[in-house]
Amino acid sequence: MARPRRNEQLRELEPAPAAGQIVHVDAVRRARQHLPDAATLDQTTALFAALGDPTRFRIIAALQVQELCVGDLAAAIGLSQSAVSHQLRALRDLGLVRSRREGRLVYYALDDEHVVTLVAQALDHVRHREEDAR
Repeated sequence: MARPRRNEQLRELEPAPAAGQIVHVDAVRRARQHLPDAATLDQTTALFAALGDPTRFRIIAALQVQELCVGDLAAAIGLSQSAVSHQLRALRDLGLVRSRREGRLVYYALDDEHVVTLVAQALDHVRHREEDAR
């Protein structure tokens, strides 16, 4: 009995793979099993898009040290309170920062340890690549 062609072995891997020869069927199957679902993918890419904005990343980096009120955060990164408030709203909507009110002031902090770790890892990665380039 003839061995089925690799592309025939992948029929159960719908949707159909991109055009081209699949060399390692099992590797493709394992890779597909680890792909996030559409909702998780959308949320994750939105998170990275937010961190891809230099102003938002500066806000996140400043909040690594401690929680800050909007005015202090604006002074720390050199932007207006209005601009910082606008960016904080987007970061809060994405679950990257949280806020608390104390009288008339609103303080912001990184939402949880996942955000702290994510930012620290990104900075470590960039610094490591810079060191390797030297």
